Amino acid sequence: MSRKHAFQFLDLPRTMPQRIPVELRTSGDWGELYGKFGKEDAQYQAGRCLDCGNPYCSWKCPVHNAIPQWLQLVQENRIHEAATLCHSTNPLPEVCGRVCPQDRLCEGSCTLEEFGAVTIGAVEKYIVDTALATGWRPDMTAVQPTGHTVAVIGAGPAGLACADRLAHAGITAVVYDRYEQVGGLLQFGIPSFKLDKDVIRRRRDVLEGMGVQFRLGVEIGRDISLQQLLDTHDAVFVGTGAYRYTDGGLDGQDLKGVLPALPFLVQNSRIVGGDDPQGRPIAGWEDQITLPDLNGKRVVVLGGGDTGMDCVRSAVRLGAAKVTCAYRRDEANMPGSAREVANAREEGVRFLFNRQPLSIEAGADDEVIGVTVIETRLGEPDANGRQNAVQIEGSESLLEADVVIIAFGFSPSVPSWLAEHGVEGQANGRILAGGKGKLPFQTAHPRLFAGGDAVRGADLVVTAVAEGRDAAASIARLLAH
Repeated sequence: MSRKHAFQFLDLPRTMPQRIPVELRTSGDWGELYGKFGKEDAQYQAGRCLDCGNPYCSWKCPVHNAIPQWLQLVQENRIHEAATLCHSTNPLPEVCGRVCPQDRLCEGSCTLEEFGAVTIGAVEKYIVDTALATGWRPDMTAVQPTGHTVAVIGAGPAGLACADRLAHAGITAVVYDRYEQVGGLLQFGIPSFKLDKDVIRRRRDVLEGMGVQFRLGVEIGRDISLQQLLDTHDAVFVGTGAYRYTDGGLDGQDLKGVLPALPFLVQNSRIVGGDDPQGRPIAGWEDQITLPDLNGKRVVVLGGGDTGMDCVRSAVRLGAAKVTCAYRRDEANMPGSAREVANAREEGVRFLFNRQPLSIEAGADDEVIGVTVIETRLGEPDANGRQNAVQIEGSESLLEADVVIIAFGFSPSVPSWLAEHGVEGQANGRILAGGKGKLPFQTAHPRLFAGGDAVRGADLVVTAVAEGRDAAASIARLLAH
């Protein structure tokens, strides 16, 4: 490596695509926060890669993208080849380029991180958006049809990734989902200021062009039985995600104006996207919610993960007068992306760290008036190595609120129609798959496979993509014998 190349990063700083001005964001603009790189900007950032020979960026990436290699292809303006390379490891690269917490993954592990990491996510987004816009599509000419078909339950990231890889293996994938659009939480749970929904519609077109079939608005166990799928398909992949919200056990959770995070995000995404302007009930929740008018209201969000950040930033765009995020540990221990926290703070969200909720307080007509919180300090590490939040006696206070959104996280649950076929779950609701004597992602039923959040628990989009991709390889291996 030449001295000039080795130290070029000192003259070429890290840059990000332009962002929507904060004035527009706080006045209700739901467009993607970050714009797109043009050719020159993408090549500029790609040229900062040191090609260090030990690509920490690739190893930290859950799908192990060939990042230095496609950065080099961008420099050479070989965009279609770069797109092919992106898709060789990641069936949904344009999605991950937008929603991955790169600061905790590839960019956080970049050799240049101390000086300003290469803007990997934005370049990935540029590659795929540009390639698709100029006619690139996955090359299926060498695929030999096997005659096998597989039912994929769930059109979220795990299901879509599985369907993509099955198609590449010559296996017909038929994807079933209870919602009216594909994408799962990509479509309904992640706000459009992070992921424009045209991206999901375009990916559906790509998958259908590869031979993937979709059966939408179909709920397993209600509209069709699992046994019917087993009778008509050679195998079944379950990618049902994690939709059961973590119950904090707080008094007052049933008050008017208290909302679980996921139904709030799903309902709002359907309305904003024009899929449901009337706010119809949400499939899958026994207790339906009505999205309240947040205009001029005081909103408190409990929880410091990425879902909590989606909630606070959505509340800002819905016109809330004051938005507060309360989290029981300090900022350094927040599970959410630091970049998302910075964006929320820029948009006017107030953060209260080391505050643990004790109860939600009621006013007249059982309407919420606020949250009683107690201050905490960090104590000894728990079984997972995280420091416990220790309450400080006598430090209680009231956070006034008209609306409280609970974002403590989500967990999966084994549906009854799956348990009836011998598929086991853990105490935390995760489906048991893989292990001794089984293929990776194979359940106790030999023709039933599972992956993504339904197996791992609520996690990143990219980890669900990785598991859907790898589960497809196991299914293809089973069907090859």
